[in-house]
Amino acid sequence: MTASHSSSPLALGVATASYQIEGAVTEDGRGPSIWDTFTAQPGRIRGGDDGAEACDSYHRLDDDVALIRGLGVDAYRFSLAWPRIMPEGRGRVETRGLDYYERLVDALLAAGIEPVATLYHWDLPQPLEDAGGWPARQTAEAFVEYAGAVHRRLGDRVTSWATHNEPWCAAYLGYAAGVHAPGRREGAAGHRAAHHLMLGHAWAREALPGAHVGIVLNLAPVWAESPEAERVADGVDAIRNRVWLDPLVDGAYDDKLLAVAPVLADAELVRPGDLESVKGSADWLGINYYTPVRPQVAAGRGEAHPEQDAYPGVEGLELVVREPRTDIGWEIEPRGLEELLVQTYERTGLPLVITENGAACADADVVDGRVEDADRIDYLRGHLAAVDRAREAGADVRGYFVWTLLDNFEWAEGYAKKFGLVHVDRSSPSLPRTPKASYHWFAEQVAAPAQGRGAAGLLTP
Repeated sequence: MTASHSSSPLALGVATASYQIEGAVTEDGRGPSIWDTFTAQPGRIRGGDDGAEACDSYHRLDDDVALIRGLGVDAYRFSLAWPRIMPEGRGRVETRGLDYYERLVDALLAAGIEPVATLYHWDLPQPLEDAGGWPARQTAEAFVEYAGAVHRRLGDRVTSWATHNEPWCAAYLGYAAGVHAPGRREGAAGHRAAHHLMLGHAWAREALPGAHVGIVLNLAPVWAESPEAERVADGVDAIRNRVWLDPLVDGAYDDKLLAVAPVLADAELVRPGDLESVKGSADWLGINYYTPVRPQVAAGRGEAHPEQDAYPGVEGLELVVREPRTDIGWEIEPRGLEELLVQTYERTGLPLVITENGAACADADVVDGRVEDADRIDYLRGHLAAVDRAREAGADVRGYFVWTLLDNFEWAEGYAKKFGLVHVDRSSPSLPRTPKASYHWFAEQVAAPAQGRGAAGLLTP
């Protein structure tokens, strides 16, 4: 890889997710999701929070599109709530749910903003979980039905689609570590879920004819803390990165992955034709990056990292987090993004989009209509520079999306951690929005001529 892509346009945007911002969880026929069930269980979420109201974006669509338009961005990445469209998970289609997303897409297009739609950002309909969830093959089959229903309504206006967001979180945080919905702690179930998520992705592509279809992975650079930790680091890399990339590129699971996840060699799980269908099934690859992963050999040095059990089969693992850190406790290291982009492009040859990158910061209060968040600006500046370096090194990076537009429901952290460019005042019933200093800074970056402005089709050839 020698050609530089730094002179080609880099589209800039912002990203959100349905359960984190929409609220209205019982309106217009929406059915329950695994996150509605999970958040209702005592002790699961910091502060006992849930997404029942979130940012109330379901009722404030026009206000939030105006905030996106105010940034001047090229594109907006959002996700659709499966239970809002198919409340039972398959079969009956709730047209009022599709009506909402149609209004959103039309408002974005009218504002000159490209919609980039994600089909699954973790809000699995509860009836599908009751039938086995992602460890069951029929969930992948149901996902294809859902994808087809969405595409029939929106496919004439949305050309860039992601099937799944961060399947590592859905599979391993949800079914192995139990810290995300549905909260199951069954190591092998995480591997089964991973396989079916990839099958669902590949099969759903056939339900999106004419579209540019990708998948969003939270890949991470895995940096062993010592030579002795190389073995556990390889296991972490297998489950964090290779379990997705190897089927996509090679149509296979490698031997070292199978050593830590032997269930992936089960002929009843991985059936003839499965991996062949996954191979080559992505037109582009989304990368969500926040922090590197630093494995070491377990020595019982302190409290276990909350994601430690998300690598089932990797024995003797301990995770280390170095300084400096964001407010959510994640190491800040832009070099990891640069390395990840270059290596992933070399591995896949696919166009890349940074579909999420941002920082949780302990923001100041609103003072005279402003929120000062210089630490978030520093984080974004450093990571945009890393993107530039990766493009100079030859990585074909097409876009960069900041996570996130609004301070929202941050999963297990509830509303305690703030990633937004826009402050949401939860003390007021009207949930007023106040753009932060980082919002205005990012708008300046979008307007800078050097960015190239790639609005006309983020992922078109």
